[in-house]
Amino acid sequence: MSRTSRTQVADLLHSASIHLLRRASEQDVASEITPARLSALAVVVFRGPLTLTALAQAEGVRPATMTNIASGLEAAGLVRRDRNEADGRSVLISATSEGERVLASARGRRIDAIAERIGDLPAEDVELLRRAAELLEERFALRPRRPLER
Repeated sequence: MSRTSRTQVADLLHSASIHLLRRASEQDVASEITPARLSALAVVVFRGPLTLTALAQAEGVRPATMTNIASGLEAAGLVRRDRNEADGRSVLISATSEGERVLASARGRRIDAIAERIGDLPAEDVELLRRAAELLEERFALRPRRPLER
């Protein structure tokens, strides 16, 4: 495959990824928490417990911004702050069981929305998408995927 073809495929993947995530995120309204809080909650559930600084870095925001996001999540009972035994000057943010439940529900709604959009495809196209998703996961995932448990 030529370099141009790879670039064209990359361009198509980029565009399709943005559209897919935008359509899926339309379901997030049902979560009744802001997109920033839902995103931070996902990081805490999948990578936590972690410090506010680490959470801010993962989300690409300033620590002061993350303090406000974490405070909102804590007030909603979705995360808790615990003393960091390794560094008494900081706290660790962990998801509560309610936070894990809220995130699993939000994730389930997104997955269901995507499944609905591909529901009328022939089996061979669904298999092609499965294989493409595996390749993307192999190339881009930062850590192993955790399938949704229902």
